[in-house]
Amino acid sequence: MFLLKFLLVLLLVSFVVRTLLPVLLRLLVGNLLKKQARRYGQQFESAFPNQAPPPPTRPGQVRVDYVPPRTQSAKPKDAEGGDYVDFEEVK
Repeated sequence: MFLLKFLLVLLLVSFVVRTLLPVLLRLLVGNLLKKQARRYGQQFESAFPNQAPPPPTRPGQVRVDYVPPRTQSAKPKDAEGGDYVDFEEVK
């Protein structure tokens, strides 16, 4: 009789742990991540206090923050390839 009660209690405990533990862990980890994200954001707000958010744009409008300067192509037009070496197939 004791073995039957023990197995029943063990089964119930495992069922409760299997159903409730993921929910509890999800809530715990979610709150921890939110707290860390707030701390991380506060760290950078203090580093850049004068930086304002970008102005809102209308839908379909494109805003470009940085345009790299144009450079001349690095390839010269008359590139000398060097000496010609005749290819001989080795068998």
